[in-house]
Amino acid sequence: MRISIPAAVLAGCTTALLFQPTVAAADNAAAPAPRTSAGGGSVTSVALTSGGAVAPRATRSFELLGVVWDGSPKALAGGSVRVRTRDAATGRWGDWHTLEADSVDGPDSLPHGGTAPLWAGRSNGVAVDVHPGPAGLPHGLRVELVDPGQGAASVETQPMPERPAGPEALSAPRPGIVTRAGWGADESIREPGFVYTGAVRVTFLHHTATATDYACSDAPRIIRSIYQYHVQSNGWRDIGYNFLVDHCGTIYEGRAGGVDQPVLGAHTLGFNTNSSGIAAIGTFSSDNPPQELQDGLAKIAAWKLGLTGRQADGVSQLTSASDSSLYPKGTTVDFAPISGHRDGFATECPGDALYHRLPAIRDTAAALQR
Repeated sequence: MRISIPAAVLAGCTTALLFQPTVAAADNAAAPAPRTSAGGGSVTSVALTSGGAVAPRATRSFELLGVVWDGSPKALAGGSVRVRTRDAATGRWGDWHTLEADSVDGPDSLPHGGTAPLWAGRSNGVAVDVHPGPAGLPHGLRVELVDPGQGAASVETQPMPERPAGPEALSAPRPGIVTRAGWGADESIREPGFVYTGAVRVTFLHHTATATDYACSDAPRIIRSIYQYHVQSNGWRDIGYNFLVDHCGTIYEGRAGGVDQPVLGAHTLGFNTNSSGIAAIGTFSSDNPPQELQDGLAKIAAWKLGLTGRQADGVSQLTSASDSSLYPKGTTVDFAPISGHRDGFATECPGDALYHRLPAIRDTAAALQR
């Protein structure tokens, strides 16, 4: 049965803004062959015309899209990117949606520019319109169409069992965690090595800004789509988040390298070191996060912080690694051990409704550590 998911801006942690339809440029040449992954996933690139557009056109089936370009991530600063998609089931074209053109998630050193992606549900048509900023249009503009497929085959599909944390840690129990194998990650597309930081001092909470009415059984498809876009389109070494949580409270392993290890993520520009990024799947700008989701966020944050004795209701310090964060590079900043993305970067993420629940989530996490 097909679950219809309205289009919403995704991993960049900003909600969609609607524009009135305007320009549609001439159609561009046929797209190259897609980059495939195990389990039938693929990413197809469609080059934009010199005018920065793709006229409404039929495409391979996809469920998520974003726009990327060569060169500086800030090349489109002051500009805008709009996309619309055609529903594969009904044949109807949706509204135009804006994509965040300035990087809000990602590694502290980005390989090239790219927007936040858009989760569109099953689609088979796309239109794109890019308006340049003061620097003009960057080279290599292309729209990336992601089909998550059915996921890589795996014999391990069950969550990790609960077990107590190590003797050196606070006593928060280890929650059940669906492994990368469980959500069907194709391990061949990511970089094979791992990068580790010092002990995790802060967990940054995000929302993926997808629709909140998805079926929890569809969460693995959403995660695979984000993973493929982060790696195959943005050029990151792996998915940016360390963990993800759906609205049923299920916790998923994000970046590879060991859930109990301080793996360097790409989630909070400037503060990826000594931190862990946890993404709530959904949009929580005005929609209240379900209690199950809040409990899942508290469980994984309490356990992760507790591994090295970090109290969930204490204070931690991190040093900014980027002038693009809220704080100049080299600035030491006090954070709550469970903070929101907006505490380190100029963004609405994780949405007002979820951000206002952080005190309660901290209380729950602290209680789990006692």
